[in-house]
Amino acid sequence: MKHLIKHTIIMLGITLIIPTINAAEVESLRGANPLNEKAKKPVPKRWQSDRAPIQRDFVHQPPLIPHAIEGYVINIRSNKCLSCHSWANYKDKGATKISLTHFTDRDGNDLSNVSARRYFCTQCHVSQVDAKPLVSNTFKPVKSIMGR
Repeated sequence: MKHLIKHTIIMLGITLIIPTINAAEVESLRGANPLNEKAKKPVPKRWQSDRAPIQRDFVHQPPLIPHAIEGYVINIRSNKCLSCHSWANYKDKGATKISLTHFTDRDGNDLSNVSARRYFCTQCHVSQVDAKPLVSNTFKPVKSIMGR
């Protein structure tokens, strides 16, 4: 019991000390704007025009959406993405078809329809906008993706 109390006190101490050490090193994306004041209204980003599929940077990266999706309805009753990207429609629409991985449930069973865990497309796939990166980035894609 004493051992448990000792470890609890140590963990509590670490939990209280570490945030104060790192707080001075982290700058909020809000800048110096205090939380009790309204933030500056964000500048709307311009959707990039429809274009060819965007190159991926890592092996399991979900493909990026190369077109605007504003106004698309994706809910439990409807999924606008499937009107073009389903296996039944992709050829007629000239769209990329949904990957086979979207027809497997969490237990590895193959399904005849899109799995519920893959139905809400924008959980993984995002449209591109003309925006500056929020933080600097030195990420380089793996060579096998780059075709070198």
